[in-house]
Amino acid sequence: MKEKKSFTFERQCSSITVDEKGFTLLELLISIVILGIIIVILVGAMRLGFRSVDSGERKTESLERMRVSLSIIDSQIQSQILLTYQEEEAEKYYFTGERDSLQLSTNYSIWGGQKGYVIVSYRVSQEEEGKSVLYASEHIVGVEETKETKLLDAFDNIYFEYFYKGPTDEVGNWVEEWTDTSQIPAKIKIHLIKGGKDLPLVIPVRIGRSMLQTDLASTANEPDEE
Repeated sequence: MKEKKSFTFERQCSSITVDEKGFTLLELLISIVILGIIIVILVGAMRLGFRSVDSGERKTESLERMRVSLSIIDSQIQSQILLTYQEEEAEKYYFTGERDSLQLSTNYSIWGGQKGYVIVSYRVSQEEEGKSVLYASEHIVGVEETKETKLLDAFDNIYFEYFYKGPTDEVGNWVEEWTDTSQIPAKIKIHLIKGGKDLPLVIPVRIGRSMLQTDLASTANEPDEE
């Protein structure tokens, strides 16, 4: 009986010793691998979240810039004034329209503090990565100083079109260059192309074709109102 009890006691001690050995090397390695995978997943999720926030902020800023820029262009075109100047004994409009550029006279300035009529010039420039950028520059009539700013960027292409309708035409058509020196177009269209999609903006010209012209010489000599 004593021998049986001793054998039983030794088996119990042996089982206790085996249970108290803790983790094996294989179990430790598996735990480290699982922990590493969890950390990688968490870091990836955090980076994705930061990128999404940053991308959203850039997109919001770009859309706001485009909205403000298009509002400026719309206001300047609709506030257009038929200013003329003398060149070689002939009166000419300041208005000139081409596919990649547009010049007009208006009383709406991008820099609101300026007084008087301003001559605005829009030009499309091809910059890095083949993207088109629209710049606007303006100066007060009779003043040489010119200011320039960037209005639109990151488009695949930007160009202008002008609605022409002759005296005998029943239906007008859009042209990429304005050659009629006796009148200005009834509408101006700006094409904004991005990702294969064309986003045209049509702006009506509010000036009547028979509206009285304003001569540069007379406006330049007018005193500023206080």
